[in-house]
Amino acid sequence: MKKRISFLMILILTAICGEISAQQDVVQGASDLSKYILTPKAAPTPRINGARIFGVRPGSEFLFTIAATGIRPMIFSAEGLPRGLKLNPATGRITGRVKKTGEYTVRLSAENALGRYERDLRIVVGDEIALTPPMGWNSWNCWARDVTQEQILSSARAMVEKGLADHGWSYINIDDGWQGRRGGRYNAIQPNKKFPDMAALTREIHDMGLRVGIYSTPWIGTYAAHIGSYSDRPDGENEWIEKGLHNENYRYQKPGGNYWEDRCEVWHHGPYSFVEADVKQWAEWGIDYLKYDWHPLNYYHVREMFDMLRKIDRDIIFSLSNSAPYGDAPVWQRYANCWRTTGDIRDTWESISRIGFSQDRWLAFNHPGHWADSDMLVVGMVGWGPKLHPTKLTADEQYTHISLWSLLASPMLIGCDIAQMDDFTMSLLTNDEVNDVNQDPLGIQAYPVWQENKQVIYAKHLEDGSMAIGFFNQDSQPAKMGISLRQLGLRGEQTVRDLWQQKDLMKTSDHFETEVASHGVVLVKFLPGNSRAQITEKP
Repeated sequence: MKKRISFLMILILTAICGEISAQQDVVQGASDLSKYILTPKAAPTPRINGARIFGVRPGSEFLFTIAATGIRPMIFSAEGLPRGLKLNPATGRITGRVKKTGEYTVRLSAENALGRYERDLRIVVGDEIALTPPMGWNSWNCWARDVTQEQILSSARAMVEKGLADHGWSYINIDDGWQGRRGGRYNAIQPNKKFPDMAALTREIHDMGLRVGIYSTPWIGTYAAHIGSYSDRPDGENEWIEKGLHNENYRYQKPGGNYWEDRCEVWHHGPYSFVEADVKQWAEWGIDYLKYDWHPLNYYHVREMFDMLRKIDRDIIFSLSNSAPYGDAPVWQRYANCWRTTGDIRDTWESISRIGFSQDRWLAFNHPGHWADSDMLVVGMVGWGPKLHPTKLTADEQYTHISLWSLLASPMLIGCDIAQMDDFTMSLLTNDEVNDVNQDPLGIQAYPVWQENKQVIYAKHLEDGSMAIGFFNQDSQPAKMGISLRQLGLRGEQTVRDLWQQKDLMKTSDHFETEVASHGVVLVKFLPGNSRAQITEKP
């Protein structure tokens, strides 16, 4: 009898486990969001995408890849290139060095068997770089401290092979976890064994038409407990390395200790700076972007790094992290290309809504060359370590995330594993009309023009006179939202264009109304807005 009962219990438990397993499969299957895709597929005819303006300092190495969709093969041309630059017509890569300051309008073209597309690119040779918010990828939100050289290369290859590069995504940034100990000709930070050849890595990524970023801190140790650009010893060999308090990758680790508690022991400034050595090494490797990470940020260490980056003949975007104090906004605006305004983002509605809707006070300080950074994008497969998971954001929350970051003119750094990117995530990141809002050369941050309860409407002026409008609903229920042309200060008849669907919705001389999903957005453009032609008309 007991055996019979045991057998029945096994059957019941098996059935229950099977039901639980089936439920888990349903949950996993629910992460397939393809039915929510709004972005139309790119046409087979050519279209040039990405930034319409690019800044470079006189004499610095120049790398710009013409981002274009359409079937291959494709032939590129560029009329009016300044002296010192050349174009590879097969790859669309413009390289070289320009010595003479000035603004040059270059007529780009992309041609395939189905047609030809032309567009202007303004090359500005002067003091400013990052004239549009950087668009790229960062390793932290998927691999954190465990990142390897092969994962970086895999991400670069995936950015090209999946077509992200054809939409203007161009930076591959290595976050914390690459550092070994000091050495080499400059006594600079050298990579640990996870990165066997940093120079070869940057060359390979540059050969793909992409740019490379790196990570450091003015502390003696980073957040992940690798060495920073300061030391507690004059030779740069931190005491904890000399004492052997590290793992095989020179990450601070006490024998039998608790890494997560112990790592904060190296989160402090040291008396000896190796900033000059590190910057020279990064320039020699061919680095294009620096994330400089500590808290609280301070003028001395920001200015030190700024001055050193200005001394080299290479343009390296200077990005500060994290939680920049608003009271020192003029400092970050003056000396940094990007500055993180908060702590780390997470893939939750609470996190993205709290961060995204708290950026209004940075409006006066956000402009070409200098961008308030709302942190990385948490779409796709994320996880901060070896185990990745699909973002916890719903489809509507992801549309809100990308729409808001685009309107804010925030740097756009993908945080997921690009190689595992699904069709829905690709559609979020390859909508050129949405990306154009982020990359608009005017570089103005959107501002709230109407707000009531949990609904807010953001407006962003664009260079051609049109206006991008985001209707955001933070409530748990759908909401009807609308705005009049008078509230926006727009004149005459306007075409209302849905940017996610890339289609015209209506014409109006009065107002526009729409229903917005819970935690969702409707992102439109009003055309022609107040175009230059209207502005110059006589009353």
